[in-house]
Amino acid sequence: MRALLEQCYRGAVKLLSRSVLLLALPIVAAAQTPDRPPAMEIARNIQRSYENVHDFSAEFVHSYTGGVLGQQVTERGTLLIKKPWKMRWTYTSPEKKLFVSDGVKLYSYIPQDKQVIVSSIPTDEASTPTLFLAGKGNITRDFVVSWADVPQAPPDTYALTLEPTRREPDYESLVLVVDRKTFQLRMLLTTDRQGGRSTFTFSGLRENIHPPDKDFTFQIPRGVEVVYSDTPVR
Repeated sequence: MRALLEQCYRGAVKLLSRSVLLLALPIVAAAQTPDRPPAMEIARNIQRSYENVHDFSAEFVHSYTGGVLGQQVTERGTLLIKKPWKMRWTYTSPEKKLFVSDGVKLYSYIPQDKQVIVSSIPTDEASTPTLFLAGKGNITRDFVVSWADVPQAPPDTYALTLEPTRREPDYESLVLVVDRKTFQLRMLLTTDRQGGRSTFTFSGLRENIHPPDKDFTFQIPRGVEVVYSDTPVR
């Protein structure tokens, strides 16, 4: 189990610098039906809605399936994001982990390991979920959009498959699940190229709460090993 948690941790590092999110259940492309509008219309609504969000907080459940035996780990925590590029992911169970971006550097810390990994935030215009969450991406520009069927999606939601317009090394497509009325994010899913699968489910989302910048600073604890990455984690 410890090995699987470490594998999940390595995936989370990529998630927070390139948002490598992994799909927990198969996603099937869905055709447009008479009771829902064109997928690109929903994508434009999501983009317009998100452009009015300057910051947000949420609780999340992260389910990861990977490894030779296909074991599953479910983790929980809280998320705080402030555009552009400031993020704080706090994992509370089953193991405490902390990922903090101050807008320039990402600090990845697992207290039990007594190690902090410091890496640069990729600020290029790559079509990654981090860019969207951090306010730099654009759904209609950076992705080819189509409908998706997500069996575990909450009721009254839309699910869109997003295929990047340029090849990404870590994933082939993403799925956004949003509320039909507010277009708030409910789930974010994908599959990595190593076969890992994962789902992030969000709840208690609060928008434009104006968190102070100090919430996105990280003080390296005394007595821990510090590993500096020369290039952004891909």
